[in-house]
Amino acid sequence: MAQDSQRIVIPEALQLSRDDIGVQFALMWEFIKAPLIVPLLQLGVVICLIMSLMLFCERVYMGIVIVLVKLFWKKPEERYNWEALEEDMESGSSNFPAVLIQIPMFNEREVYKLSIGAASNLSWPADRLVIQVLDDSTDPEIKQMVELECQRWASKGVNIRYQIRETRGGYKAGALKEGLKRGYAKHCDYVAIFDADFQPEPDYLRRAIPFLVNNPEIALVQGRWRFVNSNECLLTRMQEMSLDYHFTVEQEVGSATHAFFGFNGTAGVWRIAAIDDAGGWKDRTTVEDMDLAVRASLRGWKFVYLGDLQVKSELPSTFKAFRFQQHRWSCGPANLFRKMVMEIVRNQKVRFWKKVYVIYSFFFVRKIIAHMVTFIFYCVVLPLTILVPEVQVPIWGAVYIPSIITILNSVGTPRSIHLLFYWILFENVMSLHRTKATLIGLLGAGRANEWVVTEKLGNTLQKVADAAKNKTSAVCLGDRLNKTELGFALFLFVCGCYDYVHGKNNYFVYLFLQTITFFIAGVGYIGTII
Repeated sequence: MAQDSQRIVIPEALQLSRDDIGVQFALMWEFIKAPLIVPLLQLGVVICLIMSLMLFCERVYMGIVIVLVKLFWKKPEERYNWEALEEDMESGSSNFPAVLIQIPMFNEREVYKLSIGAASNLSWPADRLVIQVLDDSTDPEIKQMVELECQRWASKGVNIRYQIRETRGGYKAGALKEGLKRGYAKHCDYVAIFDADFQPEPDYLRRAIPFLVNNPEIALVQGRWRFVNSNECLLTRMQEMSLDYHFTVEQEVGSATHAFFGFNGTAGVWRIAAIDDAGGWKDRTTVEDMDLAVRASLRGWKFVYLGDLQVKSELPSTFKAFRFQQHRWSCGPANLFRKMVMEIVRNQKVRFWKKVYVIYSFFFVRKIIAHMVTFIFYCVVLPLTILVPEVQVPIWGAVYIPSIITILNSVGTPRSIHLLFYWILFENVMSLHRTKATLIGLLGAGRANEWVVTEKLGNTLQKVADAAKNKTSAVCLGDRLNKTELGFALFLFVCGCYDYVHGKNNYFVYLFLQTITFFIAGVGYIGTII
């Protein structure tokens, strides 16, 4: 009797849920789907289609303009006054302006010799050139190595100065700002900036400086990046495709139409008076270069982009380094847009259409919409419509528009056209991080001002040695795993399986390929694929 009194009686309804819990979940899903899920997903589709059309129009516009520029526009040397500077037999080099070269560094063990050596070999009168190495390194051994390299070139007659600071306040912007305060820098008219892995050709200044000397309205001459390690692995090939479009189309169009584009932070020459007029370097975001460019443009200064003035540099060859770089490049512009949009609107010194270009095209579409629509539409909304067949995505939005956008994006790197489909999958993976970073920047959240210097690995021999060393050491799998990517790989795999069994649009082909790409990124092997 005691045992009978202690027996727990389970209600019949609960026994049903225990025996057939799948049916219960299915009923609950059907209960909330029609009044809640379907309307929300339909709204998401509409918003994504609008963003896709905005991006599509932007890409078509730039495609048309770049064709017109290549066919009919005059070259920069013809649009502006340009005359080569030559030494005079009587006055010597006095007709050459004084130029400051700034090379900011932070623990650049592998590449510090590259930029110092290239800057020291620039073809410019020695008495009119000052090279300033701004070393914020925290490793004493690296600081000593950089200082010794500066001393080595100084012993050869190069006017090179090694500068350090007490703290890294302001990061790169702080270092550049501090460097311009030096007494010897105040005698210079122009400043050329090169990151530690950048190697300008000897004639770089002779080709760039005449634009500034002969055109007082020009503040910046920007060169194009060329990548010494673009063939290293699939990761670097994907980066080359994205950056080549940026330089071949975006920078060229901005220079030709509005004499404005974003300073790339390196491989450019500034008029120091324009920097001062714009308020100097500011460290309020992680894109101090873009910040200065926008402020200088609002003051009426013009910029010139030279696509044939190329400077060798290095692409991040590890997925971890690339992710940190993309976070900074995506978060910074969104944060700057949040802080400057009203300042741009209220500005009275620039034309109305230039303000429209800066706010809508330069910032809103390229720096915000482009990241969000790629991730939200193709990695979230489109897969969800497979699980909710009541919501349809028109074929022009799901296939035609993205196909045209992709083709237009590929014009910068014709040699990689065969990698185009994988580039799409890779960009979709990276859009996850770019969207997250963009939202952080727009909201001014915790990591909005996070600055992680992009790791550079230097010459091939060093990379081979490091790879051999890594093979002999144990690697913790947990350090390689990227759980967010793996989570999306699982989500897309489930959607792909459902579409394979029940779907009618054959999206499962794309979903399974995207699943594989997310999985490869999730286990940290993108940077090792040759």
